[in-house]
This record gives sequence, C-alpha cells and structure tokens, in this order.
Amino acid sequence: MRKRFYVLFVARDNQGELRKIHIPLHYLYVLVVGIGLSALSLTGIASSYLRMLFKVSRFNELRTEKDDLKSRYTRLEQVANERDIQVASLGSLASEVSSLYGLNADKNLVTASAETLPESAVNSSLDQLYALKTSALTGATMTGLSLGLTRNVTTADWARANSAPNLWPVEGPITGSFGERIDPFNGEGAFHSGVDISASYGQPVIAPADGTVMFAEFLGGYGKAIMVDHGHGIRTRYGHLSSFAVATGQHIQRGDIIGYVGLSGRSTGPHLHYEVRINDTPVNPYKYLRLTIANVGGFSAGS
Repeated sequence: MRKRFYVLFVARDNQGELRKIHIPLHYLYVLVVGIGLSALSLTGIASSYLRMLFKVSRFNELRTEKDDLKSRYTRLEQVANERDIQVASLGSLASEVSSLYGLNADKNLVTASAETLPESAVNSSLDQLYALKTSALTGATMTGLSLGLTRNVTTADWARANSAPNLWPVEGPITGSFGERIDPFNGEGAFHSGVDISASYGQPVIAPADGTVMFAEFLGGYGKAIMVDHGHGIRTRYGHLSSFAVATGQHIQRGDIIGYVGLSGRSTGPHLHYEVRINDTPVNPYKYLRLTIANVGGFSAGS
C-alpha cells in the first residue's frame, strides 16, 4: 500500500534551490495529539492554580474574621471586667445608702436557711430591692437628697420628689407673685394662678421635671402656652411664649428646652407666666423652685 505523506518545501534564499522534506501523515497525527494533550495539561494546571488562589483568599478571609472575633472577645472581656468592678462599687454604695436610710439587711433573712426562710419575707425584701434600684436608676434618689429628703423616707417619697417640678424653668426675678393681686390691665383685684418670672425675649424655657406635653398652642390670655403632665397629678403651665420647641404628646426630660420666652397673649412685656397645678388646682409654684441649672451641675438638656 502506498504511503501518504506531506511534502514541506524549504527555500534557503531568493536564488537558492528548494529542499523538500517529507512528513509522514502519522507524524502529523502524533503532533496534533501532543498539542491536544498539552492544552489539556495547561487547562488543568490553570484550573488548579485558580482553585488554589480561591482557597488562599478564603483562608485569608477566615483568618481576618478570626482576628476580628478575637479582638471583639478581648473587648467584651474588658467590658465584663469593668462591669464587675462597677457592680462591686455599686454594691458597696448600696450598702452605705441602705445603712444611711434604714434599709439595713434583715437579720432574719441573713441567718435563716433556705428551708426555713418565709416566702413572704423574701418577696418583701426583693420588692424593696427593686424599688431602691428603680429609684436610683431614674435619678429619684439624687433628687430626693437634693431636696433634703434624708432619714425616715421611702422610695415612694423619692419617686414623688422626682416628679415634682423643682427646677426653675427660666432664671430671673419674680415680678408677679401667686394669689390675689392688682390686675395690671384694669387695676382691679384678681387672682393670679402662677408666678411671673422676668426674662429676656427668646430666652430658653426648660422642663423642670420629666413629663408629657399635654398641649402646645395658643390659649387666650396665656398667648402661646404649653402644659406638661409630670404624673402623680402634677402639671405645669407656661404662658406668653414666643415659640415652641416641643409638640403635643411629646415625652420630655428634666432640662429639655420646651419653648422660648416672649410676650404673646395678655402681657405687658417679655416674661414667663409659670403655673404648678395639683389635680388641676393651681398652687404656689414658688415652693417648688428649689434648683437651677447651676445648682445641679449645669447638666445639658435631656440629661
């Protein structure tokens, strides 16, 4: 059988002779197969390299996550240690406060065993503890102390004291007292349901205690007025404002700015008309005006 082959002509130069190279056909088949195997090998190598790059990238991500978790764990451990120190300090302070205000540990509870301990005694002690904790966290204790409530008081007394509007809404001289007075407009006797505190126009008016805004709107002779409900039947009213800083239904905290001094309504000049009402009955606000921002350390609004 005649062999099949390809002839490759090679020219040495422009003037030279041609040289013929005979390439058998099966050599060409071997070459094609070799090229195919080489391509498959290169593809496998490239695929392995890409998989290795992906695994290295994933490993780096996991290592970064591990370092981040380790750092967060260290921070949480530090915070836990700080909390333990704070709890120990608060426990020491609670012991001192309890001793000072007659909240000493019940000897019967301390010496009794778990089997002989009355459930009612345990519940009473826990209730007292929770009440003391609540009064401390809400600032009622500090408010009660600042108002002179010391020995022989209860946590309920501190809670009521904390609801009392004992902060001056604005600082200034009282130019109109509570009770009977001569009306500045008609010269006749009239009952004044609050006090007038002289202040400059636009001076901020602050909340004297925590509460909820009952209304903030124009109210006849009061002009632009605000009423705040502080709970326990205590409400305060602010009149002749120039503008509002709160809205009806808004919850406010002691020291929050609620409005600004003005002369709206029936007013002879810039001042704040301030009322305190107990169960909607006006009482003399002056006895509640115990503290100013400076007296309590200049705290910021809402603190």
